[in-house]
Amino acid sequence: MFAFQFAGFSLDWHDALDILLVTALLYGIIARIRGTRAVTVALGLLMLTLLYLGAGHLGLYAITWLLQSFFASLLLVVVILFQQDIRMALSVIGTRHFWSKRKVISEALLDEIVDAAMELARNRVGALIVLERFVPLRDMVEREGVRLDARLSRELLRTIFVPNTPLHDGAVIVSKGMITAAACILPLAMVRRQAFGTRHRAALGITEESDAVAIVVSEERGEVSVAIRGKLTKNLDAVKLKRVLSHVL
Repeated sequence: MFAFQFAGFSLDWHDALDILLVTALLYGIIARIRGTRAVTVALGLLMLTLLYLGAGHLGLYAITWLLQSFFASLLLVVVILFQQDIRMALSVIGTRHFWSKRKVISEALLDEIVDAAMELARNRVGALIVLERFVPLRDMVEREGVRLDARLSRELLRTIFVPNTPLHDGAVIVSKGMITAAACILPLAMVRRQAFGTRHRAALGITEESDAVAIVVSEERGEVSVAIRGKLTKNLDAVKLKRVLSHVL
């Protein structure tokens, strides 16, 4: 059996495998939460841990007791604080693409989407385009959407969102280079109604519950925004929109 000894420490293959799995898991978690609100919450928990250790060392019994009571229910606190992040992480792991970096859509189709979004913005036509990544959005398609399974093109996207037509209200879902469905109803993010319209809240909602990317065209302001991981980047031109989409997809 494999075993390694150094400076009095012994390491066999069980220990090496254990260390490798823990390292890979921590790397995956850090890569997924980087740049999200989960980082700030994790830092807050780290600060409380340091405060607890310092209070115990200095003999501050009251604060030590309070923090002990808090940490006793830490698992429940973590589940409550990170429920959306945990659900998304489990969904991504379930797709077997936890560490995957493969392309979701081709450059040519990306150009079609960017051109369509810019044209809709110039004409002040509202639109919501959701690009599926690794987490399937089949439930959104089957809820109230109209199945299309059509080849993606800028002409079709512009046609779907023509005002006062049967499919213009709701979201278009793009999956594997195809327009899977139109007029889809998405979950709304819990934000102040005055801050965002329904389309923007739907874009934030679907990107909070999945790893999808949502493109929003505002009919009031004629601007294009992108929602990723529950965060909205507003007022993008064609170059910036293409750069953002190319980076994340």
